[in-house]
Amino acid sequence: MSTNHQPAYVALYELLREEIRSGARPCGSRLPSRRTLSRDRGISPVTVDHSYEMLCEEGYAEARPRSGYYVIYRESDLFSRPESLPAPRVPAPVPVVSRESFSFPSLARVMRRVLSEYGDAILVKPPNAGCPELREAVSRYLARSRGIRAGANQILIGSGAEYLYGLVVEMLGRERIYGIESPSYEKIEQVYRAKGVRCDLLRLGRDGILSSDLEATVASVLHITPYRSYPSGVTASASKRREYLAWGTRPDRWLVEDDYESEFSLLRKSEDTLFASAKKENVIYLNTFSRTVSPSFRTGYMVLPAGLLPLFEKRIGFYSCSVPAFEQYVLAELIDSGEFERHINRIRRSDRKAGSGRITGSSPSSDTAGTDPEFR
Repeated sequence: MSTNHQPAYVALYELLREEIRSGARPCGSRLPSRRTLSRDRGISPVTVDHSYEMLCEEGYAEARPRSGYYVIYRESDLFSRPESLPAPRVPAPVPVVSRESFSFPSLARVMRRVLSEYGDAILVKPPNAGCPELREAVSRYLARSRGIRAGANQILIGSGAEYLYGLVVEMLGRERIYGIESPSYEKIEQVYRAKGVRCDLLRLGRDGILSSDLEATVASVLHITPYRSYPSGVTASASKRREYLAWGTRPDRWLVEDDYESEFSLLRKSEDTLFASAKKENVIYLNTFSRTVSPSFRTGYMVLPAGLLPLFEKRIGFYSCSVPAFEQYVLAELIDSGEFERHINRIRRSDRKAGSGRITGSSPSSDTAGTDPEFR
């Protein structure tokens, strides 16, 4: 079933996803059993397991004990579905070095190469938005892995998520109300309040912000973590992501997509981001390297829609880049050499072998939900 060098489990996932999206498999319908589907398609039951895990992770289906897999995605009834709150989750403890971090020998090898090739350039103050080498590398990486088509001029490098949250306020303004998930990574609210803005806490259900809270909020900026929000471990379903985009279609509304840890999705290529799916240019995309490379790499990036660039230049374009050039060159080399993506793929393969625990939103490195925010 593999096509164009695509693994069989990914091809089956995409086939079932399109059948669900088109309505051929409506909400509430039961998916074929793994044995039936493997026999009919001539593939192994393990392949079916991986495909179903991906459908569950992306919010298209759910596993029901001793019953099977059922479609939960729906196109209609936005803001009107009955929802429930998620069960409390226990945050994962903070390890000294994450299992997902690069090994020291690998990083040391790249650092030596950068020192040799860049020489005195590592002592030069980087441009305000970041070194072109890293911004261009991130642009290419996002196009390959996250479906984001953004030029290097749309990418801003900054020292971690907290710094970038502050820049969002400086750019969009303090007079706005910012809607954030409740519960959420505590520093999101702390940074916003420290910047002098009002926050509206929106309750999380089992697949994202409750529709009733989303419809009622007076916020004009919505900050969301669609994938495994900390500390709840909640992943926004495909239906909920559409709901977020629908919320953003009203005038003067902005979405801040905090895509932290999405690289560790079971999918070989993760579900398209809100940034890539939005018809309006009103989604700001954020991510960092502190989880995927090392907690000591306090480097993040923000992707702006092209239409926001003039406002960015006017309000915060004068800020100096807060990340040393050496660190940026190392990250650019990791991405362009392919080592970054090979590292991500190794972690994904390890997680797939670990079984179906990820279906319920558990951490790839523990049985507890969400990844400790210290990695941001």
